[in-house]
Amino acid sequence: MDSLNYSGLYETVFIELVGQVNFYMGIGAQVVMAILLGGIVGYDREKKLKSAGLKTNILICVGACLYTSMGLLNLNTPGTVSDPNRLAAQIVSGVGFLGAGAIIHGRGNVTGLTTAATIWVVAAIGYTVGIGRLFSAALFSLTVLLILKLINPIYRLVEKSAGQKTFQLDVLSKGPIKRILKDIILAEGLETPPFSEEVIDEKQNAIVTTVILSAGPHMMERICHEIETMVTVKKVSYHIHQEENGEINPSTPSS
Repeated sequence: MDSLNYSGLYETVFIELVGQVNFYMGIGAQVVMAILLGGIVGYDREKKLKSAGLKTNILICVGACLYTSMGLLNLNTPGTVSDPNRLAAQIVSGVGFLGAGAIIHGRGNVTGLTTAATIWVVAAIGYTVGIGRLFSAALFSLTVLLILKLINPIYRLVEKSAGQKTFQLDVLSKGPIKRILKDIILAEGLETPPFSEEVIDEKQNAIVTTVILSAGPHMMERICHEIETMVTVKKVSYHIHQEENGEINPSTPSS
């Protein structure tokens, strides 16, 4: 069954589990669903201060949905030759540039790959909505959320076999990031650690946040990579903690 049925002035749109509906109702439902699904994934990324947050993911999802819906209008238009598979191919190519930009924003290293992959998947969700498969797209969105939120317990199971050490983590940022750091650390299953903040440049609002963590080396690498993707973070460093009178001694992160 075609997603869009063109017959003069009377167009209908196919909606999964509903069938053919009025064109404007169908497109409206697709756009609203694209906003909701893109927003759900985007909100999770926004909370973690990723470069592609709420607005970006919504726009990607809505854009992919509209390109698909409007492109399918040409399928049965007289005098045109259309291949619906080209729609998906062109969307993937276009989104690839956004993904590359996200990786560059992550300082050109692997820390931006999760954001780039999320952008890519959100575009696929928008395409799925655009062909009328709204409920399937909702299931795909739920799957993406589960991957983003529940993959860390698997990492923790692997980490249990490795020895843990006490590390001092220093983060240089523009503005306070204590709440986000706490969320990242708690997501790894660690207890709430002691924090300290030191303003080193009031004009630039530059702050060094220092955290003491008991974790394995791989977990520390993962936490650092997660922190580095935050748009307000300038530098991140960590080293084995040396206690001095039970106090935290912040140090400016080195390059």
